[in-house]
Amino acid sequence: MSRAVPGPLVGGGTVGDHAAALLRFARASAVPGGSAWLDAAGRPTARDLQLWITCRMTHCFALGELRGDTTCAPLVEHGLEALLGPFHDVEHGGWFAALSRSTGAPTADRKEGYGHAFVVLAASSALVAGHERAGALLEEALDVQERWFWEEGPGLVRESWDRSFAVCEDYRGVNAAMHTVEAYLAASDATGDPRWRRRAARIAGRVVDDWARGNDWRVPEHFTAGWQPLLEHHADVPADAFRPYGATVGHGLEWARLVLSVDAAQRAAGEEGLHRAVESATALAERAVADGWEVDGAPGFVYTTDWQGAAVVRNRMHWVVAEALGAASALERATGDPVWRRRADRWWAYVDDVVADHEGGSWHHELDPANRPCSATWDGKPDVYHALQACLVAELPLHPSFATALRERRDASR
Repeated sequence: MSRAVPGPLVGGGTVGDHAAALLRFARASAVPGGSAWLDAAGRPTARDLQLWITCRMTHCFALGELRGDTTCAPLVEHGLEALLGPFHDVEHGGWFAALSRSTGAPTADRKEGYGHAFVVLAASSALVAGHERAGALLEEALDVQERWFWEEGPGLVRESWDRSFAVCEDYRGVNAAMHTVEAYLAASDATGDPRWRRRAARIAGRVVDDWARGNDWRVPEHFTAGWQPLLEHHADVPADAFRPYGATVGHGLEWARLVLSVDAAQRAAGEEGLHRAVESATALAERAVADGWEVDGAPGFVYTTDWQGAAVVRNRMHWVVAEALGAASALERATGDPVWRRRADRWWAYVDDVVADHEGGSWHHELDPANRPCSATWDGKPDVYHALQACLVAELPLHPSFATALRERRDASR
């Protein structure tokens, strides 16, 4: 089903205009060694260079290039240089989690599943955009996935290792698994290898059918090494940026979109789709909206809830409403139900009103319960990944993944 792109928004432009503005804002992140963490004004900070930011910015610039912005191509090459160079661990393989901005030396040398998923995504998107060096990067990134992160038995992924891949962390997390689904879909599209698409489907099926469905559609986030849920994990630090306590509203929305994308990818390949995919995606999104949107009397989505749906962290993270927009676009396309268009229009109006920073650029990454910018969990504006994809999902089909869909659209217009 085709979907009309939302009308005027974000300061009088369209989502396409806004995508271009986000990419212009992101250009300042390119510094020697990778992509810097940007402050609220869009200036590079002195913080360590993060693998996940460098990968996500590289992915975003590849998407910009595929949309026709030729100024993004050198920025993709910059990201590839960082991933093939200082972030790459020549001795043990894989990629360092963080580097010093001043010396370029590793400051966090663990091999994290979250960051390594984004290496796969960045390399896939860069390869689709036509960057030859991305092929070698993607080949190695997928080899690392095969050797160290993919767990064939449970059909899921490990969380992290020490630098030498000798000791695996006991913890397992759905956040890393979720971004691995996105990365594996992109890799399958970029390489033509169905193994990665099928693994994405296995991960999504386990999360939805084994855990979310039986937990009133609130996705458990934290697990033991044997994949037993740890529902009280981090109850003492509920606002953690990557491992918060309880149900993460934005992840329910993100999973809704990914479930539909996995199902569409499987069916496009002539294979069995996910079990009751549309029903599951709808249930995930409806639960997240009921638990998260305006539940404390003010616009916006709360960050987390307990397992009965009561808000725990009421601050509004920009990425949550971005994923709400993505889920709404995907569900409107999959179901034809106009309620999702109405919700998307309302959420875009909220973004335009308080989340998009019309003076400083990009989106405020965190707002307090009164929708005032704050930095309790997120300082500055580290990257544009979620916001950019919220713009693009309104323009693109459920399958293939972002970069391949943009390339196909570009080629069809020639």
